[in-house]
Amino acid sequence: MRILTAFIIALGAGAAAAQDLCKGYGPQTPRDISAREGANPVRFAPAPAAEAMSLCNIHGHVQAEHRGPGFMRLAPGGAGFLCDEEPTEAELVPLEGAFEGVEPGDAFEVHWVYSTCDVAPGPGLGACLSPACGNPQLRVEAQVFLVVNDPTAADIEDFDWPGQGRQPRALPGGEPVVFGGSTTGPSYSESVCSPLQVTWSVRPGCKKLHIGSLHAWAEGNAFDESAAHGVRPLVTAPALLSEIE
Repeated sequence: MRILTAFIIALGAGAAAAQDLCKGYGPQTPRDISAREGANPVRFAPAPAAEAMSLCNIHGHVQAEHRGPGFMRLAPGGAGFLCDEEPTEAELVPLEGAFEGVEPGDAFEVHWVYSTCDVAPGPGLGACLSPACGNPQLRVEAQVFLVVNDPTAADIEDFDWPGQGRQPRALPGGEPVVFGGSTTGPSYSESVCSPLQVTWSVRPGCKKLHIGSLHAWAEGNAFDESAAHGVRPLVTAPALLSEIE
């Protein structure tokens, strides 16, 4: 693991030499959660526990944006990471439906976004802000799923918002890796950074998710989610990463 970590940091240093890194920004995301080193000097207070905050958005990215135990394989084309587990032939049978951008065999990284603002769950990260709360603390709870065609696998609606209160029905289990970072998505890179400060909790390991549940979810949810989001390239430059304690 030490050799792998050193290799990843070396890649980051090489990337830094090859392009202009963002200057003056806080730590960025996504990252390899098994590489704990980081040299970004910006520090901010961790957000409260998810239970003390308001769920404001749920969305997912294909493939996994982060890299870590259980999702280490680089996806074809180099955009994101696949789950290490290989699905069976039966689990790979296509299933058409309303949710776009994923198919059996894909990794799907779901983000539960929380805000200290008094807000209701809704579409996009704009749902995490309000005119009365312009500088919220943000937290993202993240789980990578292996999308399969198997009705016995996890159902995304088991982790959805029940339509009342400020919390989802449940979150996947597992001890997360916690660190300071930013928002993600394909509009950002190591030279175009996100200014938002986010406390991340990323769970190692992939959990199987039935693609049929995504199709059912797309037919009506509070977040207007009906398609997978793209991934931000993995951030490897030490100057853009926080140290994981």
